[in-house]
Amino acid sequence: MSDNKNYGFTTTILHNDRRKAIEHGSLHRPIHTSVAFGYGDARQLASVFQGKEPGYRYGRQGNPTVAALEDKVTQMEDGVASLCFATGMAAIGALFQALLRAGDHVVSSAFLFGNSNSLWQTVAGQGVTVAFVDATDVAQVAAAITPETRIVFVETIANPRTQIADLKRIGEVCRERGILFVVDNTMTTPYLFRPKSVHAGLVVNALTKSIAGHGDALGGSLTDTGCYDWSAYPHIAGNYRRNPPAQWGMAQLRAKSLRDFGASLGPEAAHHIAIGAETLALRMERACSNALALAQMLQADPRVAAVHYPGLPKHPQHALSSELFRHHGFLLSFELRDDIDCFDFLNRLNLAIPASNLGDTRTLVIPVAHTIFYEMGFERRASMGIAESLIRVSVGIEDEADLLGDFAQALQAM
Repeated sequence: MSDNKNYGFTTTILHNDRRKAIEHGSLHRPIHTSVAFGYGDARQLASVFQGKEPGYRYGRQGNPTVAALEDKVTQMEDGVASLCFATGMAAIGALFQALLRAGDHVVSSAFLFGNSNSLWQTVAGQGVTVAFVDATDVAQVAAAITPETRIVFVETIANPRTQIADLKRIGEVCRERGILFVVDNTMTTPYLFRPKSVHAGLVVNALTKSIAGHGDALGGSLTDTGCYDWSAYPHIAGNYRRNPPAQWGMAQLRAKSLRDFGASLGPEAAHHIAIGAETLALRMERACSNALALAQMLQADPRVAAVHYPGLPKHPQHALSSELFRHHGFLLSFELRDDIDCFDFLNRLNLAIPASNLGDTRTLVIPVAHTIFYEMGFERRASMGIAESLIRVSVGIEDEADLLGDFAQALQAM
């Protein structure tokens, strides 16, 4: 591809590999399994290690297959550079590993994926203080910021109760105060929303979820949107300041989280993710449509006590979701009436599968309080609005009538 035309989302992803020449006319980047890269000139090897010219040093820090995926993620997020990691949690952990120091402060949404919440609890035990706030209210975020605050961290749509952070206004506060705004885009994906539009400096994607989409590969990414001025960040080491300031953050993240910590994505997984990404838009259109239809059906059933889905007008952030996102997402959760056992209900489902992943082509269900949020304890769950009967649904791409029929028959059996 030699033209510079701005293509649509799917066209860009489908043909991104072809922007650079590929061996033998292949339509996909090949899987490079080598962890070592040789050079005919030893001076060139030294130049690559010193960052004076591009190249690969060792598989832990970079690989041609992974680099192709990083470029694809960058295109999806309209960013300037991306790093890929072994998992989404490794990408979030890289923030702590590479950017935070003892005495720093983080402001985080209180409505978080269970493992993200656990990570921040771990970080809090290692000298970094974390303030958990209701990120649907920008005033609470602003009030929690201190002179030591380095990062404000939020998810677009909270897992599992679907609260939506006041992303635009939080981004404005962070920009005014020179704070790095980090947005986890996993629940929306770059197809539904680009955090760059709200001045996020770094974007997290758990590539395992909707971007890969088929439950067959683990991966995560961080994308630098170009919105944050890294010359204002106090913890950039001197050896990375030799580069232009726009490159400082990614250079330190790559060295500290990949070279030093080893949270590297393997080439085989990168290839699976890259192939899955090609149909992201198509899958999201179907999954979001199914999710809305299922939420509407559940809301109308007397055996359901509450439904949490941003596409429903009764959702507290419905207007915000409509303003920010292309669609309202594939994730919903609901609470059964008190006299109905959630396990009995789940065992009646034939198509929806009890499993802990998200963003799969198949619809997955899980009893939240008894599994992924069990370790938090009752009080912490209650503070997050997680009822003991809450069921999370990651809606897939099944035929709508079949999916709704499956939930309807399970409810009727109750």
